[in-house]
Amino acid sequence: MKEFLVELTTTVPEGTDQAVVDERRAAEAIRARELTAQGHLFRLWRPVGELRSIGVWLADDEAELREKVLGSLPLWPWMTAVITPLQSHPNDPGRAA
Repeated sequence: MKEFLVELTTTVPEGTDQAVVDERRAAEAIRARELTAQGHLFRLWRPVGELRSIGVWLADDEAELREKVLGSLPLWPWMTAVITPLQSHPNDPGRAA
């Protein structure tokens, strides 16, 4: 699978009932665990104080990432995504020796 740096920004539609937001967030946590177990979600960070996340995701290609991986997230309809394909850097200290 290929690696992608993904920045997701969530904007809850104005007037959305808080119970709906809470349900989707709970379902989002469950789906994130499933995607991790499937090898699609590698790392995830949230900048302090923001409804935005930055993560390393894996998929066969960007179409699969958008449609089958990110598209399966319960909050996806409220998200915008910036996706950057990644490749290994020769000086990456995490590369296998």
